[in-house]
Amino acid sequence: MRFLILVCALCLAWLPRITLAADAGWWNDDWSFRKEITLDTSAKGANLSQGAGRVPLLIRLHSGNFQFDGVAQNGNDLRFIGSDGKTPLNYQIESFDPVLGVAQIWLDVTDLPASAQQTVWMYYGNSKAPAQSNGAATFDPDYALVYHFDDNAGAPPHDATAYNNNAQAGMLRMVDGGVIGKAASFDGKTAVTLPASASLATTAGGAFTFSSWIKLDALPTAPTLLYAHRQDGKALLIGLNGAVPFVEVDGDQPQRSQPGEPLKAGQWTHIAVVAGSGQVTLYVDGKSYAQVAAALPALTSAATIGGEAAGADAAQALANFTGEMDELRLSRSARPVTLIQADVLAQGAESKLIAYGEDEKKSGFGFGYFGIIVKSVTVDAWVVIGILMIMAVLSWVVMWTRGRYVSEVTRANDRFLDRFRAQGTNLLGMASAEGQPALLRELGKSSLFRLYEVGAKEVWRRRDSHGRLVIASESIEAIRAVMDSTLVRENQRLARSMVLLTIAISGGPFLGLLGTVVGVMITFAAIAAAGDVNVNAIAPGISAALLATVAGLFVAIPALFGYNYLLTRNKAVTANMQVFVDEFVTRLAELHRDIDQKEPERAVVG
Repeated sequence: MRFLILVCALCLAWLPRITLAADAGWWNDDWSFRKEITLDTSAKGANLSQGAGRVPLLIRLHSGNFQFDGVAQNGNDLRFIGSDGKTPLNYQIESFDPVLGVAQIWLDVTDLPASAQQTVWMYYGNSKAPAQSNGAATFDPDYALVYHFDDNAGAPPHDATAYNNNAQAGMLRMVDGGVIGKAASFDGKTAVTLPASASLATTAGGAFTFSSWIKLDALPTAPTLLYAHRQDGKALLIGLNGAVPFVEVDGDQPQRSQPGEPLKAGQWTHIAVVAGSGQVTLYVDGKSYAQVAAALPALTSAATIGGEAAGADAAQALANFTGEMDELRLSRSARPVTLIQADVLAQGAESKLIAYGEDEKKSGFGFGYFGIIVKSVTVDAWVVIGILMIMAVLSWVVMWTRGRYVSEVTRANDRFLDRFRAQGTNLLGMASAEGQPALLRELGKSSLFRLYEVGAKEVWRRRDSHGRLVIASESIEAIRAVMDSTLVRENQRLARSMVLLTIAISGGPFLGLLGTVVGVMITFAAIAAAGDVNVNAIAPGISAALLATVAGLFVAIPALFGYNYLLTRNKAVTANMQVFVDEFVTRLAELHRDIDQKEPERAVVG
């Protein structure tokens, strides 16, 4: 019994610590949920053999990998934490629609290693959290322009970077069905003019990166432009010759890339151009497509997207682009090919680079379903639960002390019986225990020894003037009566405080039921006063009210088990005492009869 009580008590005592240990990696207790996101560059994932460094990766949420339960309607409570479980990562929400169950978020991964797995955590579930979506912090300073084409109708494309290189001219129609949310539709007549800012200028022999997704409505019959930057007879052009991508550098003399495989109409394709160290490379879907051995000219004028600006030299002008474009980026550095590949893998429809794990709920007091119940408990229910907890503690103390006491008595009784049997016919051989301290230490807790001492004292009281024991027939019953009275007191000692267990067993459930009834009454009264009848208004109050009944059962059930266990142990001790009294008196009567036959005139024991 004591062992079981100790185990249960230790479990209750360590439960908060176990919860804290399980949540030791939880970033912030104000957030109730988190989701594991794995960035996999190993052979089983994206299979990137070189590190990409700092990369803005697309986190694409949909109903297949995220349920949008518990998250704020606008996604303001989203937070991304690095693999160390402590470092917040910058991010930008491009779109977030929990009704449709879709979201596109750009996550600033500070270091994407090669051939490895990295875990980041997406936290959510904090209605008080302020918005922290920030494109300027998400895209590194080398990104001079990033257009998501998520603008409202009639608005020119705006820049997500810190440079604010918003389009100066060119109204585009935004359409659904882009690679990432919305896309810009080019009608073959409109070109977007970029600002002539220092961040978008190219220096002679400098570095530059262009990347974008395009989809052709139909295969063009004439050369068309995706990007054009011209100044004083020099230019950097990126376009399509028919359906064949090309890059052209006009420095001292024009140089255009060699043609490769044509693109297909109606299919999204990623186009990237990286210039640096006297080399310009054209990539299609992350793979090297063509190269030009040329250095960039110095260009400080306004560049254009999707065609030539109005008023351009007709002799130099190429046709405007007809089709759709998504996620346009211009960089002031030569991006590594691994980053280009990471962009293609992360932004494509099916990404092996990013894997989404299960959603986890913050455990412990105040979180999850139990947290909803606890937060809804009213003051009166807390009063009832507090009383029940006091009853629980008292009942456990009683079970512990009574269980320890009955175990000590049982072991002492066993030792006494062994000594008593060893005395043989010397019935009173252990009667002078006052002079034997060792015997008292060994048998002092034995209820049988206390009965034996009382019986022995009653026998010794019947000595005559010569010191001989004289036992009359009536004395046997008198001695039994004295021992029976001691047995009753021993039973009372065994049953001490057991009434607290009966009170816990019978009173705990009723007290808990009282708290439940009062809580239900208050819940319905509050609903009636508010006039709002729905399951969301009723369920928390009813659940919280039922917590009082659970607390009552928590008090009663252990007390019931403990009471029945102790009652059985006490009955065994009582039965042993009754048997011993009968044995002692019977042996005393037997000895009296033997002596009485030898000395008929009087019975003498000695």
